[in-house]
Amino acid sequence: MTVAYEVTPVGAQVLDRLANVSGARGAAELRSRLANLGRWVRADLVDFEAELATLSRGARVVQSAAHHLLDLRGKHLRPMCVVLASKFGEGFTPRARGLAVAVELVHTATLLHDDVVDVAERRRGQPTAAVVYGNAASIFAGDWLLVAALRRIGAAKVDGLLDRMLAVIDEMILAESLQLERRGRIVADRDEYFRIVEGKTAALFRWAMLAGARCAGLDEACEIALERFGVHLGIAFQAVDDELDFTGFAGTEVNAETGKDPLVDLREGKMTYPLIVALEREPSLHARIEAVLADEAPQAAELAAIAAAVRATGALAATRELAEEHVRHALEALAPLPAGAARDSLETVALASLERQS
Repeated sequence: MTVAYEVTPVGAQVLDRLANVSGARGAAELRSRLANLGRWVRADLVDFEAELATLSRGARVVQSAAHHLLDLRGKHLRPMCVVLASKFGEGFTPRARGLAVAVELVHTATLLHDDVVDVAERRRGQPTAAVVYGNAASIFAGDWLLVAALRRIGAAKVDGLLDRMLAVIDEMILAESLQLERRGRIVADRDEYFRIVEGKTAALFRWAMLAGARCAGLDEACEIALERFGVHLGIAFQAVDDELDFTGFAGTEVNAETGKDPLVDLREGKMTYPLIVALEREPSLHARIEAVLADEAPQAAELAAIAAAVRATGALAATRELAEEHVRHALEALAPLPAGAARDSLETVALASLERQS
C-alpha cells in the first residue's frame, strides 16, 4: 500500500515559506531566487515523494511507527541536496531518486532513535512515535529504516557510496555517544560542540552532496567541493536550530512558529552554541543552569529567566554570526563548480538556510 502525496511537495512548500519570510524581511532578491528554485525543482520533488511513498506499509508495529514520523514530513533538505547536486550532470535520474530516499530514511531513523534517548514527547508538533507506539517500537522502526536505506544505496550501484554511508552512520553514532557522555555536564567546550555537530548533523548533508555529485559524474575536485559545501551547510543549519531553541520563548508550551518545545535542548542537558557563548561571557549562569537540570519539572518562570539571561549576553547574535560564517564558507566551497543553474540553486539554499523559522 502506498499513499499519494499532495501535488505541492513538502520541499516546495518549504521553499515557498522561506520566500515569504525573505520577502517580509525585505530580501526581495532572495525571495525571487527561492521562487525560481521552487519552480525548477518542483517536478523532481514530486518524483522524490512518490518514490518515498513506495516504502511498504505493513501491519507490523515497526512499520506503523516509522510511517508515523515519515507522514509528519520534515523539510526534505537532505534529499534536496541530492537533487541539486545531481543537476550538475544528467539530473534527478531514478538512481539519484533512490539515493535521495535513502538519505531521508537514514535521517528519519536517527530521529526515531533520538526521541527514545532524549525521552522526547513531541516531534514536528505531534506526539513522537515513542509516545504513540512505545520506545522499543521506535528503536526497531529506526533500525528498519536504516536497513531499507542501505538496500537502496546498494541497489543504486554507485561506486563507494554504500561504504561512505556506513562510515557516516559510524560517525553519527560516535557523535551521539559523545553527546550522551557529556549530557548534563555544564562545560563551555567549543571544540567538543563542533565534533558533535559535524558528526550528528553535517555528516549526512556531506553524504547527500556526494551522492548527487557521483550521480552527476563530477570529477574528484568537484566532489570534494560539494562535500565541503555540505559540511558548512550542516553546521549553519545546526547553528540556526540552536538559535531557534530560544526563539519566542514564553513558557512551557510548544512554540507556534518552530513546532518545538521551548528550551528543549537545555532541559535535555545538551550544550548548544548559545549556552556555550553565554557561559563564556557570564559564568554565573553555570549554577542556575545546573539547578534547572537537577529539577525534573523546572518552573516556567525560571526557564524564561535563563532564556532572558542568555539573550542578554549577546549569545544569540553570536550564534547567528556563526551560521552566517558557515554559509559564507559554503558559498566559497562552490568556486570549483561550473557556473549555471545548479550552482545558483545551491547558493540560494545556503542563503535561505539563514531565513528559516523552524
